[in-house]
Amino acid sequence: MLHFELVTPEKLLRSEEVHMVVVPGTEGDFGVLEGHAPFMSTVRDGIISIYRSQGGTPETVAIKSGFAEVNAKGLTILAEHAG
Repeated sequence: MLHFELVTPEKLLRSEEVHMVVVPGTEGDFGVLEGHAPFMSTVRDGIISIYRSQGGTPETVAIKSGFAEVNAKGLTILAEHAG
């Protein structure tokens, strides 16, 4: 499972184990699974899709710009606003 955190300047909104997250990067959407290579990307206004299980229906969350970081601990999205 992938550890996923969604953070805004106000608070930590999510910290959970998920199957995959699709992120609206400024260079295009990208999916992150467990074991993804480390990288950072800017994030555009859009929708993140959170898949709790493989093949499941995603939960979606609207976000406004920010950054996404993938490292050995998982995926962290730092968004200006979410919800």
